[in-house]
Amino acid sequence: MARIAIGDVQGCYDELRTLLERCGYAPERDRLWLVGDLVNRGPRSLEVLRFVRALGDSATVVLGNHDLHLLAVALGTRRTLRGDDTLDAIFEAPDRDLLLEWLLTRPLAHFDAAAGDLLIHGGLVPEWTVEKTLALAREVESALRDDPRALFDAMYGDRPDRWSEDLSGFDRLRFIINVLTRMRFCTADGRIDLRMKGPPSDARPPFLPWFAHEHRRSRDVRVIFGHWSTLGYYDDGRALALDTGCVWGGALTAVDLDDPERPPVSLPCRGYQAPGGD
Repeated sequence: MARIAIGDVQGCYDELRTLLERCGYAPERDRLWLVGDLVNRGPRSLEVLRFVRALGDSATVVLGNHDLHLLAVALGTRRTLRGDDTLDAIFEAPDRDLLLEWLLTRPLAHFDAAAGDLLIHGGLVPEWTVEKTLALAREVESALRDDPRALFDAMYGDRPDRWSEDLSGFDRLRFIINVLTRMRFCTADGRIDLRMKGPPSDARPPFLPWFAHEHRRSRDVRVIFGHWSTLGYYDDGRALALDTGCVWGGALTAVDLDDPERPPVSLPCRGYQAPGGD
């Protein structure tokens, strides 16, 4: 059995199926880890959702910011589709409700304790341990189950921008969501900047890539993440970045998490959007 981790798919269904074939993936034997952003900007988000949902327990998926955007448009009251969204087919599908219900129950973080691997979409502030991250993710997941409309109506915004245990209510939930699905850069004391989207070399002190802080309390595990196409593939043994910009004309990348000798497999993509975006 292999655990195959794949970066942001974003509706690039044909590329996903081709990449899995090249990896020799067999759902009856292997496990698929997906870093979130299954949907949007690419042409076949509906097919991606149907395919991954049909894999059942063979696929582990965490929510990304585009997945949450889909749910916010579907279940909230304040969000509408943007001009570059490619989600119409999902809303028009006969199995729309089944797909949305399945997506709504995906976690924001998944931890394999035996392997020491944490799967998220965005990042972690330095103060968060793995245990803290999982507990905070569960707070959001509980709110998604209990009252998704209220959460989605309050989810958008860049404030607060610093972690504190004193955060409460929607401010607390919004910060957790922003870190786990949108953040790239932060300071050593947990302040985040969501407007910086370039490569690590663009960081303005005291901001650093979230995984570069020396005293990050999650350094004892390997964090597998996506969301950062301008970073691209990156692996320092403790942080494994897999967003290689498929939808922007880059590549879709897969890694065998259990075989460090096996090189990553990258499939060049045609590109469906102009480079950029969140």
